[in-house]
Amino acid sequence: MRFQLLARRIAAPALGLALAATMAACSSSNSAATAASPSSAAPASSVASSPATSPATGSSATASSSGQAASGDAKAQITANWEAFFDGKTSAAKKISLLQNGQKFASIINAQAGSGIATSAGAKVTSVVVNSPAQAAVKYDITLNGTTALANQTGTAVYQDGMWKVGDVSFCQLLKLENGGTAPSVCS
Repeated sequence: MRFQLLARRIAAPALGLALAATMAACSSSNSAATAASPSSAAPASSVASSPATSPATGSSATASSSGQAASGDAKAQITANWEAFFDGKTSAAKKISLLQNGQKFASIINAQAGSGIATSAGAKVTSVVVNSPAQAAVKYDITLNGTTALANQTGTAVYQDGMWKVGDVSFCQLLKLENGGTAPSVCS
């Protein structure tokens, strides 16, 4: 327990820096191409299933195999985009595009990008449950240099502008943790 408290105290500032660096490292490349990359998707066994309607196809992901595939496509895109958003090597511009209302957080993301600690940050999605055509629950771990720094975090992915993005509420929760319990005014 003492180690967990120490890890959280160390990880919170590092997480903030990592989040900032991750946002700053984003490029203007097409995020849909990144999301479709099979190398960045979580293994199928780590992704939870849930009936939902796919925004990409408008089909119901209930009992039909095409519906299940659509739901799987959403889960793969959510996983890829979530992990890219928190990756310290992703450009700030790309991170802004992967965050719900990302332009609103551009100054925070750009400021964090300059941090050396931020470049070592990452996230590993452990499960995704698509709750609706526009929202999914994401369970993930924040990593530093590949080692878990904050385990079992929960967040929300949202479907915005034709793609699945990290929900701004989830980002604000992490910013609040980083700032000792106070969220920046942009989170109001």
